[in-house]
Amino acid sequence: MDEIQLLYVENVITRKNTGVHQTLRFLMRVANVSYDKRVDIIWSGEDQIWQTLPASYNSKLEDGNECWMAQATFELTPAQSLPGNIRFGLRYQAAGAEYWDNKLGSNYSSQADSGIQITGAVPLLNIDFITRFDDLQKNVPITVAVHQYHQADKVTLYWTTDNWEHSHKASCHFKKNYWDKEALSNARNPNQYGTAVWKGWVKIGQAFRLQYSIVLERDGQSYWDNNYGKNYSISRDPLKVLILNLHCYQEDDQDYKFSQIAKAINELDADVVCLQEVAELWNEGAGDWASNSARIINDRLQTPYHLHTDWAHLGFDKYREGVAVLSRYDFIKHDARYVSDSHDAFSIHSRKVVMAQVNVPYIGLINVFSAHLSWMEDGFSGQFTRLCEWAETTYSPQVDATLLCGDFNITAGSEGYQLVVDAHQYDDQYLAANSQGVFDRIFRVNDAHWQNYLAEDYRIDYIFLNKNSNLKVTSAKVLFTEQDYGRVSDHCGYFMTFEPK
Repeated sequence: MDEIQLLYVENVITRKNTGVHQTLRFLMRVANVSYDKRVDIIWSGEDQIWQTLPASYNSKLEDGNECWMAQATFELTPAQSLPGNIRFGLRYQAAGAEYWDNKLGSNYSSQADSGIQITGAVPLLNIDFITRFDDLQKNVPITVAVHQYHQADKVTLYWTTDNWEHSHKASCHFKKNYWDKEALSNARNPNQYGTAVWKGWVKIGQAFRLQYSIVLERDGQSYWDNNYGKNYSISRDPLKVLILNLHCYQEDDQDYKFSQIAKAINELDADVVCLQEVAELWNEGAGDWASNSARIINDRLQTPYHLHTDWAHLGFDKYREGVAVLSRYDFIKHDARYVSDSHDAFSIHSRKVVMAQVNVPYIGLINVFSAHLSWMEDGFSGQFTRLCEWAETTYSPQVDATLLCGDFNITAGSEGYQLVVDAHQYDDQYLAANSQGVFDRIFRVNDAHWQNYLAEDYRIDYIFLNKNSNLKVTSAKVLFTEQDYGRVSDHCGYFMTFEPK
């Protein structure tokens, strides 16, 4: 296919009590040439002034292609006329190259108030589709444009909320006044291209994800729009987890870096944050809550989270050093335990883990452990075993996932990492998200040479997910580097997203 291709253009004028508006909407298929890309509509109205309308990513299509959309609405005022008839082309810039879909230089055209024009020979097209539900959304409208040469006898949605274990059907209905639901009595709804608009509704209730495809029936023939074999998918927001070792007040510009961490939590909209080397002044062992680094970060969030923290030992001769969990969702329960042989507050080998259970809307009960374990030669093996045993006691059939998060002080591919692999209980989620082939060789088939694949992997901070969990990782990236929020610790952070399987 071409690097960029127009799928449809919509040009509609609505006349409502609130005024007269013209809406332009464009849908296009884009080849994923590179991650860094820009897609624009270059267009002009009847004033002959060329303008740039940026498009935005909408969803994935087949074979790594993507769907992009652009939309603009204009209001008729005494000082401003509507665009009216438009001419336009699509421009795509990526990897130092520029690609166009502009009818070989002659440009596309769309007449004012002409409705929807489907390009190409596709019989039907899903339009106005979304990829994320609103927070409280329980019903989903699905709009289908039918090409003039394939007028439908019937349009049906086939849908599921459980990965097709159970499937359902919903009928679509022809819409005579699709655009002007609140229109004045003299409103019109022309479509000079002969495109017919059908609409259906799906009730999703508390479901996390909806998958669906569309079939058009005419004269005994069936025509499908199933997103090129992938089906359409809409979901709730994923569970977002951030982990970071704070370096126990050892950073220059420490106060600024606390603010950067809070900024990242706010902007990434993290749901759960697991922190290690959380510190507060020793104060003869009594501590000093005002100086607690997790509390300071939490207080700088736009809306403070629920916070559970505890300390294990004296750090750097002046701090109570421990771990913490921050959650936007209230704790169902929380706990803290030593997993080390030593419980001596003056021993660096005394290691305590905090646990919190949260109920994530549309996902379920999640058990989260924030851990900072010792090096292999200083007790990692016993500490990890105790942590897993503790996590097992918190599990019940109602728990959807268990996450072990934090600084484990074992390098990927090391003896300690092999202990995790050989236990066959937990999987490395960063690896699962970014190196599926390597992940499978290590955690699925136990390749005898798996350690060779991690020779250049120096991570010691992980999110381990229990194999029996009902979650799957959908993305994982390194955080707090020179390219994002800057270095805030001697560790990088990791940000991962999870969805139900």
